[in-house]
Amino acid sequence: MVNIEDFIKRLEIILDYYGLNASAFADKIGVQRSSLSHLLSGRNKPSLDFILKILDVFPDVDLYWILNGKGAFPKSPEATYEQENKIAEVTNSNIPTPTQSDLIPEDLFTVTSPTTKPEEETAKTKENPNRPIYTNFDEVEKIVFFYKNGTFKIFNPN
Repeated sequence: MVNIEDFIKRLEIILDYYGLNASAFADKIGVQRSSLSHLLSGRNKPSLDFILKILDVFPDVDLYWILNGKGAFPKSPEATYEQENKIAEVTNSNIPTPTQSDLIPEDLFTVTSPTTKPEEETAKTKENPNRPIYTNFDEVEKIVFFYKNGTFKIFNPN
């Protein structure tokens, strides 16, 4: 979890490094000035969109540094090189990519018949012979009835 107070300190370090005040920084990354003000005061937490905008506009900011304080600011060339190597290693690995036919079944509209319950699992009630009662399930804890007027009732069978 991101410590907001530490995040604000790191954000202030970025402002000082680039010589920007809060309103110029907000304009540069494309957020409202009030949202940055609320963030710096600790009222709001940073969104993912906010963090991604910072990383997009300021490439020297390391994601792990701004979130957790781990890493370096500004990014060291070695760290960037290591990160690029890791990405290349993953993309060049021999993990098979599923084909389109593996992902999507051939016929999306074929209706399969549901499996029927064995006779011993179902029983008919005397009041309504068409209503099956399934006997091989766990005990019912409670039943909640929701009504269209927004009310509800809870039925506890035990």
